[in-house]
Amino acid sequence: MEFGVTAEDEAFRGEVRAWLAENVLGGADRRTWERVLGGAGWIGLGWGEGGYGNRPVGLSRQVVWAEEYARSRAPARTGHIGENLLAPTLIAHGGVEQKARFLPAIASGEELWCQGYSEPGAGSDLAGIRTEAVREEGTYRISGQKIWTSLAHEADWCFVLARTEAGSRRHHGLSFLLVPMDQPGRIEVRPIRQMTGTSEFNEVFFDGAHARVEHVVGGEGNGWQVAMSLLGFERGVSTLAQQIGFAQELGRVVETAVATGAVNDPVVRDCLVRQWAELRVMRWNALRTLGSSADQAQVRGAPSVAKLLWGRWHQRLGELAVRVRGAGAAVGPSDWSASAPYELDALQHLFLFSRADTIYGGSDEVQRTIIAERVLGLPREPKG
Repeated sequence: MEFGVTAEDEAFRGEVRAWLAENVLGGADRRTWERVLGGAGWIGLGWGEGGYGNRPVGLSRQVVWAEEYARSRAPARTGHIGENLLAPTLIAHGGVEQKARFLPAIASGEELWCQGYSEPGAGSDLAGIRTEAVREEGTYRISGQKIWTSLAHEADWCFVLARTEAGSRRHHGLSFLLVPMDQPGRIEVRPIRQMTGTSEFNEVFFDGAHARVEHVVGGEGNGWQVAMSLLGFERGVSTLAQQIGFAQELGRVVETAVATGAVNDPVVRDCLVRQWAELRVMRWNALRTLGSSADQAQVRGAPSVAKLLWGRWHQRLGELAVRVRGAGAAVGPSDWSASAPYELDALQHLFLFSRADTIYGGSDEVQRTIIAERVLGLPREPKG
């Protein structure tokens, strides 16, 4: 046992494993799966007391759930953004009515969310956004564009960072708005086809979309503080589950290296061992951070350090996945033609998708700037 995991927590692990073994079935669509999770009370662990349909468990059991879920190879979560990003943000900054309206729907798996942060021309520079929200008779009218919006094509709601003060610049004059996606003619979602052939990301166009005044989280003009708080939640317990997925990918790469004979190359062997060792370091760093009561400047920088570590690590794993395959890495699992679907096997998908790891979720350059300015106290980078 580790990270303060007790015998009672291990019993909880057995309960989790048994439920997942019984309920992880192929064929169910991802929205239905969210409702199954919600109905069994597995969404919103650790939200605390409040009657929102969650289990008030401690951090160690949240870790147990996240890791066992990843090990079970259950369906990819479409409710992650609502559960792990918006919900803790509402708990920290939302009003009583906002919590009562939105948290139960997230906990039951009935409402899915997407995140309206990045924009063309701004990218990871969140303070450079230009989407505007003009207040008028109980609502805000939103105009602008967001990009790289994960799962926007499936979401019921979007939390949008928009400029509510005309003429404001950088992190001033921003508000955090909760926006319903079902607004035909006012919200358009365009999927972005990636190198992998899939379209998890989207462009979202707001053309006079409405958000109610009472759906501003943290009050008008306080969007920057709320947005930064949310980013702190983005790399919490879920990073441990992510690392379980990384370990599974590494295992497939090792198996392939053995099967192809690439493992006999001493350079390849060195790379495989290095990947394993660095993954262990990331795990212990994540556990240390979650239980840390250290200096607050270091805690603020921990998410950026973690992002830098896993982004580059995952890219190297993708490159290694291709390397151990040899020439076969260039051949798809089926014939490619104008009429046939574009298909990749798991290791090809890993290589191509991981090219974006150092960009999405805050580029490496932005993470280094955060560490330099907020942790090391270096002079701020000049902004235009």
